[in-house]
Amino acid sequence: MKRILIIEDDRSIAELERDYLESHGFEADIETRGDAGLKRALQAEYDLIVLDVMLPGIDGFDICRQIRQRNNIPILLVSAKKDEIDKIRGLGLGADDYLTKPFSPGELVARVKAHLSRYERLTGEKTGGERISIRGLLIDKPARKVTVNGEEVPLTGKEYDLLLYMASHPNRVFEKHELFERVWGMDLAGDIATVTVHIRRLREKIEMEPSNPQYIETIWGVGYRFKV
Repeated sequence: MKRILIIEDDRSIAELERDYLESHGFEADIETRGDAGLKRALQAEYDLIVLDVMLPGIDGFDICRQIRQRNNIPILLVSAKKDEIDKIRGLGLGADDYLTKPFSPGELVARVKAHLSRYERLTGEKTGGERISIRGLLIDKPARKVTVNGEEVPLTGKEYDLLLYMASHPNRVFEKHELFERVWGMDLAGDIATVTVHIRRLREKIEMEPSNPQYIETIWGVGYRFKV
């Protein structure tokens, strides 16, 4: 049974989320404070975290950042904030998805299932050999580790998944919505902006000159291509 941690200060919302998740076969725990939620997330074994942004003790953005330093499990940020900057910030810190309140419990369950399924498929992927090496960039699949010219590059879970998927299909041009569907496992209108955010952060980490990338090329008006 997959274990979900819900970090949400509104107990009525948290209990509703828990009830729906449990009715679909998940085990769910609740923490209503940010500091307690972070401690539990780092100490216990969970398969996915549903994380509210506005929390007492420590906010969801900081929790997301600290979890990502230790763990690559899926993180779904939840917030009443509708500003695009908050969404971009959350995704930039390593969140896998961003849900804006109010949303239906059914949508939450659907996204949880999609992210868990995608995470399991990508972490278990064995095709194409154990390593991908291209012009100083090395992707070690068993270790889920990336190095550039011998130096390890810290990537979030989704940054790694996106890089691995594109590098596993070199010279193929992907539209943004296609990458979103393939890597995030969903086809949801309005959410493909996360692809742009993750591409930008990947370039900042693996490219010598992010404005003149040698690995991830923009095909204007279409999408992106991993060059070999």
